[in-house]
Amino acid sequence: MILHNRLGREQLIVRINSETFKRKTVSFYRYIRISDPQLFRDELYMALESLGCYGRIYVAHEGINAQMSIPEHHVDEFLNLLDSRSELKNMPLKWAVEDDRKSFLKLKIKVRRKIVADGLEDEVFDGTDVGTHLSPVEFHELSASDDVIVVDMRNNYESEVGYFKNAIRPDVFTFRDEVEMVVAQLQDQKDKKILLYCTGGVRCEKASAWMRHHGFSDVNQLHGGVIAYAQTIKQLALESGFIGKNFVFDERLGERITSDIVSKCHTCGAPCDNHINCTWNACHKLFIQCDSCQSAMNGCCSENCQHELSMYPENNFPAKKMAMASACSV
Repeated sequence: MILHNRLGREQLIVRINSETFKRKTVSFYRYIRISDPQLFRDELYMALESLGCYGRIYVAHEGINAQMSIPEHHVDEFLNLLDSRSELKNMPLKWAVEDDRKSFLKLKIKVRRKIVADGLEDEVFDGTDVGTHLSPVEFHELSASDDVIVVDMRNNYESEVGYFKNAIRPDVFTFRDEVEMVVAQLQDQKDKKILLYCTGGVRCEKASAWMRHHGFSDVNQLHGGVIAYAQTIKQLALESGFIGKNFVFDERLGERITSDIVSKCHTCGAPCDNHINCTWNACHKLFIQCDSCQSAMNGCCSENCQHELSMYPENNFPAKKMAMASACSV
């Protein structure tokens, strides 16, 4: 059996557009010892492939990190599959808030050294000494207080389109830079109550442990991340403390949480929060562009890329997803 996808992107798009059923997008992670990641990966691939699941999953000795698209009629079988493995049993799942059923086009499972590319040396701190997990309601109530510090543990391209209104949002592109900047910025406030949040919770596990290692005494984290928060707030009909879009690492590139548009088109400056990749694949830059500019610029991020695309369309080979997406950070 072939344990990887062999179809090109155009074929994958045709395949998903021909589907007559609905899909549900879900994410999950768990830090747990996996003795043989490659065997675990191959067995998981065969099982998920048989259910028609798509997604991007990273497996390492330290655990699993997954974002997936599940055929709606196979959800129960998918849940039974998770519970059939001791490493995945009773897995906390975060279902998408906004779903167009095309979040993923194929199934990709990779064995990695870590389930999140955090850039941290695990040997120098205790990664299990994490902060206090707060439920979405607990986080909602505490984050409204004046005597807490709320910190966005996502990268700048994520927080640009949505964030908690009173959060510190480090202007960095990598998680490693972010944890170091946060520790340095809050050095004089180690006794304050710190509230961390990220997309699905996995980055806060490492971030909270890193902060505790550096002497912060009251570190807390949003359990389940923005995804779980948005679901709970919607169910309880509460006013969301998170405004705008929640950036996600799949084909959708974002889930709308509130109607607020908090960012601008990088081309013209008009209110906009739609991320796209530059059409000129040699660039493939992730940026924000409104519909009008997409039309005028052919989806390119600059006049130079637009010129290259018009001059050498035959050289516009499909590009790999940009490096930030490969981190699959939730």
